[in-house]
Amino acid sequence: MFSQQDIDLIREKGITEAQIDAQLRHFREGFPYLPIEAAASVEKGIMRVTEEEEKVYLDAWNEYLKSERKIVKFVPASGAASRMFKDLFSFMDAAYDTPTTDVEKTFFSHLTKFAFFVALDETCKDLLGKGAEELCQEGKYKEVVAALLYPDGLNYGNMPKGLLLFHKYPEGNRTPMGEHLTEGTLYAKNSDNKVRVHFTVSPEHIDMFELLVAARKVNYEFKLGASISVTFSIQKPSTDTIAVNMENKPFREEGGALLFRPGGHGALIENLNDLDADILFIKNIDNVVPDRLKENEAHYKKLLAGILVTMQKRAFAYLGKLETGKVTSDELDEMLAFTENELCISYPGTFETDEELKVYLKKKLDRPFRVCGMVKNEGEPGGGPFIVRNADGTTSLQILESSQINKRDEKAMCAFKNGSHFNPVDLVCGVKCYQDNKFDLTKFVDRSTGFISYKSKNGKELKALELPGLWNGAMSDWNTIFVEVPVSTFNPVKSVIDLLRPEHQ
Repeated sequence: MFSQQDIDLIREKGITEAQIDAQLRHFREGFPYLPIEAAASVEKGIMRVTEEEEKVYLDAWNEYLKSERKIVKFVPASGAASRMFKDLFSFMDAAYDTPTTDVEKTFFSHLTKFAFFVALDETCKDLLGKGAEELCQEGKYKEVVAALLYPDGLNYGNMPKGLLLFHKYPEGNRTPMGEHLTEGTLYAKNSDNKVRVHFTVSPEHIDMFELLVAARKVNYEFKLGASISVTFSIQKPSTDTIAVNMENKPFREEGGALLFRPGGHGALIENLNDLDADILFIKNIDNVVPDRLKENEAHYKKLLAGILVTMQKRAFAYLGKLETGKVTSDELDEMLAFTENELCISYPGTFETDEELKVYLKKKLDRPFRVCGMVKNEGEPGGGPFIVRNADGTTSLQILESSQINKRDEKAMCAFKNGSHFNPVDLVCGVKCYQDNKFDLTKFVDRSTGFISYKSKNGKELKALELPGLWNGAMSDWNTIFVEVPVSTFNPVKSVIDLLRPEHQ
C-alpha cells in the first residue's frame, strides 16, 4: 500500500507503521461508543462544597503553596481566531455591502467598545487615510473589516486567539495570554515567588508569542510582584494522524504525498507529559476575564486545587499502607469506601480475599488525579460529566463529547439530554505518584475513544481522525472528581461578539 516515499514520510514524522495500521482500522471500523450508566449529578458524581468544607480546602491549598512543589498553568493556545470571526468573513463574501444580520449590526454599532478598536482605527488611517468610524459613516464597512482581518491590516483572521486584544485597561489593552499570566499569580505562585505558565502553540505562531512575552513580561512581573516563567511547546508531528478519502483509502495530495493532519487537542497529552510539575492547572486560552473579576476566578481555582491535594494526600496514605502489607480488614473497607464515595468508582463483584482487594485498591489509587470544575448546563455546546462503565466492569467518572454517545441508545441519549452540568475545561491535575515519581501519562489513555470528522482539501472530501480528547479519552484512566462551580467562572470568547458581554467590558 505504501511506497518508499510514503514510508520515509511516516518515519520522518516519528510515526510507526503499526500506528498507521491502527488508524486505518479505526476509519474502517469506527470507534466504540462508551456505555453510559447515567449523567453525573450533585446527587451522584458531582461534589457540591459547603462553606465549612470550602474553608478547609482553601486552607489546604494555601498550605501547599508554601511548599517547594512545582505548579504549572497549562494553556492550550494553538487555536486560530478564524472561527471567532466567521460571521465577519461571511459578511465579506456576501453580495450586500451594509450590515444586515444581527451579528453584523451589533459588531458595527459597538465598534468602539472592542479593545482592538484603537489599533483598528490607526490601521484604517494608515491604509485608507480615514478612521474606522468615518469609514463606516461613508458606508465602507467591508474596508473596515478587511483592515481587521486580512494580512495587509491587523490580520486578526489569521492570528492565534491568544494574541488578540481582548480587554481594555488604562495602562494598555491586554491579550488572553497576558490575562493568563496575570491570573496565574493569584493561585499558582508558590514559595519561590515564581509563576510558571506553559502555552501550547502552533509552529507558525510561536515567534509571535515569544516576541510578546519578551516585550511585556518585565512589566507584568513588576506590576504583579512575581517572577513569571513562560514556556512554549508545539504539538508533536508524531501525533499527527493520516487522512483518508471517502473509501477509507489514504488521502493523497496533488503531488501524490500522503496527507497527515494534527490529531486534535488529545495530542497534547504528550506535551502535558513532558512538563516537570507536581500540579497542573488546565484552562482554555479564551476563557479569561478582566482584573475586576479575577478574584472570583482564582477563588474557585484554589478550591479545586485544595480538593485535589486533600484527596491525593489520602490516596497516598492508603498506598503507603498497602505497600507495607500491614493493613487490617477495617482499613481495607475504609479504602474501598474512599474509591466508591469520593472517587465514584464502583466494582460490580465481590472480593474473595483481602489480597485480591489489595491488588484492586492499588490499581485504582495509584493513578493520576484530576479535579474538574463543572457548571450548570445552560445550553452551551460541548461535553459533560457522566458515569461510564469501563472495560474492567467498574464504573467511573468521565467527561464525554456528543460524538462519543450512541444516538440509537435510548438510555444514553436520555442521560445526555438530561445532564445537569457542562464541562467548561477547568481542571487541576496531580501527575506524580505516592512515591513522588512522575506518572507516564500516555499509559492512562483509552486509545479507543477518538472520533472521525469530515473535512476537505483542494475541493476533495476527506475523513480526519481525532485522537482521544485531552480531558476525554486521554485522561480516561485517571482518578476523577467533579466539583460544582458557578457559571461566573466560565467566560469563553467563541465569537467576536462575545467580547461585548459585560464580563469582558
